[in-house]
Amino acid sequence: MRFLHIADVHLGAAPDAGFAWAKDRGREIWETFRRCIEKANEEKTDLLLIAGDLFHRQPTAQELKEVNYLFSTLKRTMVVLIAGNHDYLRPSSPYQSFPWGKNVVCLFSGECEKVRFPELKTEVYGLSYHQQEITEPLYDRIQAEKNDYFKILLAHGGDAGHIPISKEALEKSGFDYIALGHIHKPQELIPGLARFAGAPEPIDCNDVGPHGCILGEVQRRKVKLSFLDLCSRMYLHEDVEVTEEDTAYSLREKTAGLVFRKGQQNMYKIRLVGQRDPRLLPDLREYKKCGRIVEIEDETTPAFHIEELREQYRGQLIGNFIESFGEEPRGIVEEKALRYGLEALLYGKP
Repeated sequence: MRFLHIADVHLGAAPDAGFAWAKDRGREIWETFRRCIEKANEEKTDLLLIAGDLFHRQPTAQELKEVNYLFSTLKRTMVVLIAGNHDYLRPSSPYQSFPWGKNVVCLFSGECEKVRFPELKTEVYGLSYHQQEITEPLYDRIQAEKNDYFKILLAHGGDAGHIPISKEALEKSGFDYIALGHIHKPQELIPGLARFAGAPEPIDCNDVGPHGCILGEVQRRKVKLSFLDLCSRMYLHEDVEVTEEDTAYSLREKTAGLVFRKGQQNMYKIRLVGQRDPRLLPDLREYKKCGRIVEIEDETTPAFHIEELREQYRGQLIGNFIESFGEEPRGIVEEKALRYGLEALLYGKP
């Protein structure tokens, strides 16, 4: 038996609002979801498991129709899905009454239920959100039935406001695989047993690194898992090292060069770090023109030669200011305060 595990697709989301590429990002989330469907066909999977938050908010009837069509293109794959905290089941939600295709099973109860696939010797358990927050550890009390079927739990949560998860309880639950959703970064919670698939396409600048889905292959009740990278773009957090010799133009070239090397299609959160010429005050707006830069922070400190300044201004305001910080070594906070203070005194910069 082979399955594809996805979660947190967030169809309808529009990441990076206000940036020039924002409209592309919304379309790319849909396109990456379509690639997940294609991948299920390519890999000849038996099940497509969706562990919550297929939509970023309440879906419209037209969006459900689009998704249902994509599901209909699956050649041999059955779909099992639950609703998460973003697309939770309101009483008026179109989710509740939509006429899904024959290959789609929705575990939409607020209590744990299961679907059995005898031809696959597999059972899938799960429950759905009927409100945005659930603080009870509902998965702690779910136990798989004892039989010779391969048993999968679809689960969405993992923090204090969204069904807290106990690794110890999951390990004792009797499931053979636990397909997790809610955490957007792909990661293993319990080796060989429980994984967060992560969002197929990253949603915000903290969803760093590769994203995609998990392919599972079951043989003799043992599951072999592999991660499939499918995302169009990644968010990357990168540092640009600044030296005393740098100028505004050299810093801009460094930033543009980093974006070129790491991939111009990606989005960046960049920190300027190191010690700069005290007379250089980077214009962060200029560096944002170097690529898809979502955020940029200046964490540089002015590069002063403290002992030279102490001697040069001994007995004057600046010399006395340096003396007030005592001798080295100084703490990080004290050192920054000293350098920023000197910058203000020497150049009038706040």
